[in-house]
Amino acid sequence: MSTFHAVVWMDHQEAHVVMFDRAHIQAQRIRSRSHHKHQGQANDTAAFFADVATALNGTHEVLLTGSGGARNEFRAWCIQNRPTVAQVIVDNVPSDHPTDPQLVALAKQYFKAFDAMAADPSRL
Repeated sequence: MSTFHAVVWMDHQEAHVVMFDRAHIQAQRIRSRSHHKHQGQANDTAAFFADVATALNGTHEVLLTGSGGARNEFRAWCIQNRPTVAQVIVDNVPSDHPTDPQLVALAKQYFKAFDAMAADPSRL
């Protein structure tokens, strides 16, 4: 499904990827292959990040969120490994562990303000 917006809540164990447009919402969970938090296995982390990046293919604007450093690490990994995905990540904001409907509400509110700022050159 190719949608305009996506929001990703992630920690080191899983990512909730919710893609949406005005008429559709598609959610998926991607789990890390590592069973131990902060295990330090770079291959498991890279595979996890690659799975999340692949899920975001075709999306035009992505909001990252989460409670820990995984979202920052993912963004840095994308810059190095998936620059096309890195270019569509518009922001990275902290949040607790919301439900998928709460994620969509958060993202819709964020993108409404983000798109309004982008459309107004005086706010840039």
